[in-house]
Amino acid sequence: MATSEAQLELQPDAVSHDDEHAHHDSFISKYIFSTDHKMIAKQFLITGMFWALLGGLLSLVFRIQLGFPEADLTWLKPVLGKWINETGKIDPEFFLAAVTMHGTIMVFFVLTAGLSGTFSNLLIPLQIGARDMASGFMNMLSYWLFFLSGVIMFFSLFIETGPASGGWVVYPPLSALPQAIKGSGLGMTLWLVAMVFFIASSLIGGINYISTVINLRTKGMTFGRMPLTIWSFFLTAIIGLLSFPVLVAAALLLVFDRSFGTSFYLSEIFIGGEALPNVGGSPILYQHLFWFLGHPEVYIVLLPALGITSEIIATNCRKPIFGYKAMILSMLGITVLSFVVWAHHMFVSGMNPFLGKIFMWMTLIIAVPSAVKVFNYLTTLWRGNIIFTPAMLFSIALVSFFITGGITGIFLGNSTLDIQLHDTYFVVAHFHLVMGSASFFGLMAGVYHWFPKMYGRMLDKKLGYIHFWATFIGAYMVFFPLHFIGIAGFPRRYYSFTNFDVFSSFGDLNTFVSIAAILTVGAQLIFLFNFFYSIYRGRKAPKNPWNSNTLEWTTPVEVGHGNWPGAIPEVHRWPYDYSKPGFEADFIPQDVPLTEEEKKQEVEA
Repeated sequence: MATSEAQLELQPDAVSHDDEHAHHDSFISKYIFSTDHKMIAKQFLITGMFWALLGGLLSLVFRIQLGFPEADLTWLKPVLGKWINETGKIDPEFFLAAVTMHGTIMVFFVLTAGLSGTFSNLLIPLQIGARDMASGFMNMLSYWLFFLSGVIMFFSLFIETGPASGGWVVYPPLSALPQAIKGSGLGMTLWLVAMVFFIASSLIGGINYISTVINLRTKGMTFGRMPLTIWSFFLTAIIGLLSFPVLVAAALLLVFDRSFGTSFYLSEIFIGGEALPNVGGSPILYQHLFWFLGHPEVYIVLLPALGITSEIIATNCRKPIFGYKAMILSMLGITVLSFVVWAHHMFVSGMNPFLGKIFMWMTLIIAVPSAVKVFNYLTTLWRGNIIFTPAMLFSIALVSFFITGGITGIFLGNSTLDIQLHDTYFVVAHFHLVMGSASFFGLMAGVYHWFPKMYGRMLDKKLGYIHFWATFIGAYMVFFPLHFIGIAGFPRRYYSFTNFDVFSSFGDLNTFVSIAAILTVGAQLIFLFNFFYSIYRGRKAPKNPWNSNTLEWTTPVEVGHGNWPGAIPEVHRWPYDYSKPGFEADFIPQDVPLTEEEKKQEVEA
């Protein structure tokens, strides 16, 4: 689908370099309130890295408690203050708050904003041949709403009663009653306010991504020639646009129950032997509203990672991605099916067994498009001339996590088995592999691959290899043993297992997992050093360091606002012409015109 004349007017072929920079003279307009999609991508990435470090440190707080339940943790008092009690143990209510904030931070602030916000902003204009996003101002606004959300969530960690408690899903009635526990008070209010700003940021960003892909593709960039990265960002934005508003509705009703005496989620509640006046509500309503966003959220964080992996695997195998159309259809299938499987999180909520069976079948069916993607990745790798860059290793690891974590999802998708496994560490192991680790490794793969485009320099390859192996081995050491604890029925979010004889035999395994978690989080310091050192001291990057075909590598190394100093390249071919017979080079960029023979084949096709 060729770009229309109206679209071309929005992004002229020739733009003066000086004119493009005229409104970016000051430090504030260039680095802080920038409307350049590349700078906004860097802002999302750096902010996401801060939250990833904080979320990882919070996970160590509760892993230390689980791994060393009898240890004296007074040495943590300078950091955690009153949350280390008189006995030298972590306060039980702060333990639940740490679990809650860890989940919130990693799911929303790191794997949603940090991953999608970074690479959707960076790659959509560059890979479709656009000067910038459809609206630079809305793009800037989406970041600053995310930043404001983060400020509110961060300050909730320091209030007297502590941050929100009750798990990252903040189920009522615990979250609906400010008097229930300390973390149900002001901390929960700040959590809800922060999430409203976060959702507003996601919606504004999503509208911008969709508009840009539809309207600003360069000449020749048909939907059938778009890289799989763009397809994944495009479909992710659609999922977010349709599902996030439902969470706003859920949060709004929760605020009404908390502050205005309504009973949407509350009924027949007793606190301290005293009956509350709330009648007629149902906490199950909240679960339906939350999980209508909560399960599409899995694919909001997974699809961008899968798109990034598709690009990196094809580039480093030096062969075309296998099943390009099948990959697009599988992502479309995942997009549609992600909206009809939410109640598999609610098999033990008392729902009608017939309804549970429908959601069980839908859950098992969604494994089909996921399996198609895995098959196509493996087939692309098969007999490829593989170049094992750090980005390639992280991408292959993503496929590994997607397989191992996806297999356990089949168990949890069965409504009968889920009765035993629900809310155990088996669930924790499952979604940390298939969602958490896979998406995080996709994020890391993207950073290693596109760092030269973002900063004009190369990351140190040896440090990248060390970072990969430490993180890959560490992730499996942390999450694989949790399957066995979960099968035994060990419940998630429990402060201590020492009072239960049936779980006491898992003490050594919990200690092993906690040590592995400490080492894995520590390994991320290698990446942080490599990242910030390479920004200033890294080897200068060539224009196309990976010999890749997509349009972002046709821009100068020092990319200005507007991306191309002259005319925008015209696209003539799909993005995966690697090792094509009859061509001396093993890659053919998208802006290289078709030969007469290729034109003839295209007409015949």
